[in-house]
Amino acid sequence: MAETTATAATTTATPTGSAEADALRALYADWTEIISSTPDLTTRLFRSIFDEWHQATREPEDVTYAEDTVGGVPGLWTLPIGADRSQVLLYHHGGGFAVGSASSHRKLAGHVAKALGVTAFVLDYRRAPEHPHPAQVEDGVAAFVGLTERGIRPEDITTIGDSAGGNLAVAVPLALREQGRPLPGRIIAFSPWLDMENTGESLVTNAATDALVTVPLLESMIAGVLAEGAIHPRTPLANPLHADLTGLPRLYVNAGDAESLRDDAVRLAARAEAAGVDVTLCVVDDMQHVFPFLAGAAPEADAEIAAIAAWYRR
Repeated sequence: MAETTATAATTTATPTGSAEADALRALYADWTEIISSTPDLTTRLFRSIFDEWHQATREPEDVTYAEDTVGGVPGLWTLPIGADRSQVLLYHHGGGFAVGSASSHRKLAGHVAKALGVTAFVLDYRRAPEHPHPAQVEDGVAAFVGLTERGIRPEDITTIGDSAGGNLAVAVPLALREQGRPLPGRIIAFSPWLDMENTGESLVTNAATDALVTVPLLESMIAGVLAEGAIHPRTPLANPLHADLTGLPRLYVNAGDAESLRDDAVRLAARAEAAGVDVTLCVVDDMQHVFPFLAGAAPEADAEIAAIAAWYRR
């Protein structure tokens, strides 16, 4: 298990976002317009919209991809040339547990894996509403166990994810702990969406600056993953803000200061630090939800991924 000494660190980028970073805001604004103007939006179309997420990310050089099934869960390997294949990022894509895919996130995972000098396996976990909680957590656990059965040491696995996937990056180690299994060596959460009750102050204060995330959008996602209210919103593996975080491995959390879910990241870091976890929090000015999607295209994303690589090697 990784060290659990509380050494919280907070960093903040420059106060003005780059022109390149506006591409993510523009993409989100386009999605928001489509969603708001399509009253009979089908699940299939909803998912196809979010599969455009990769458009904000430049294709990483010297990275190949391979389809695979690990622990019964399908997904994509990102394989940087020269990477240490004994170390794996178990990547959980975002999308409110309902949209997003390994394909939409492969380029982002490829950039992170390349910067860290490791490989990544991006899960295509079961999605809501067809498969409500805890299906997504179960798939993450199954893939983690599958990696260990292939000879990867638990401490050489990092659970990582963005938005709902950032939730899973934390929830999967919690589930492993419940089962008495070894934990990963590290956790990385990009703009984690954790609060199934929508109580974060930034949902109100950043409503005008976040181009994508709104309370009605979150409520629709919550209904799907919590089976229309059949699952309590404070269930710890669904809402890690209500979990005992004691004993978790080293944790890196980031968020954009302009996003509505900023306070989920801030609260997670505070609760982790209070539980004795070694946690680093980075809130970057003017950035949108999951701003590392701008990898290779905007300096803020590249600087953040470089900082994560330095943290990883610490």
